[in-house]
Amino acid sequence: MLKTITLTTLLALGLTLTGCGKSAGNIDGHWTANLITPPGGTPVFAFQTNFTGSGGGAFTVTNLTFTTSGTCFNTPPFTEVGTVSLTGDYNGHVTGSFGLIISTAFPGGANNVLTLNGAVNNGTITGTWILTGNSGCSGTGVFTATKG
Repeated sequence: MLKTITLTTLLALGLTLTGCGKSAGNIDGHWTANLITPPGGTPVFAFQTNFTGSGGGAFTVTNLTFTTSGTCFNTPPFTEVGTVSLTGDYNGHVTGSFGLIISTAFPGGANNVLTLNGAVNNGTITGTWILTGNSGCSGTGVFTATKG
């Protein structure tokens, strides 16, 4: 009986200690992104969206809305594909890599494709972007996305 209690106690302690420290982390929530072209920091695009995802692999993008005017992404529907590789702790500190591709199709099969690559650091994602597509819909720059 004492041996069973000791083993049960050690198992419970081991599971408790395993739970301390690192977890997968997540990027769940509402995000606002601003994309600029250096060196002057001219705003090119801005959007708001919701992300849902944790750990590594694909995450879900919902309610994507561009808040800037222009012809590159002025008419939904958009296709979004996002991937992350996150680590975090139980205090909400999340870091890792981030990738997001937003595309829209136009008649005739042309697509505008916006690719973001960056790093997650708690409630901020920073990185670079590149846009390829129709006439007038190309460029590169940097972006910052904030959670909240």
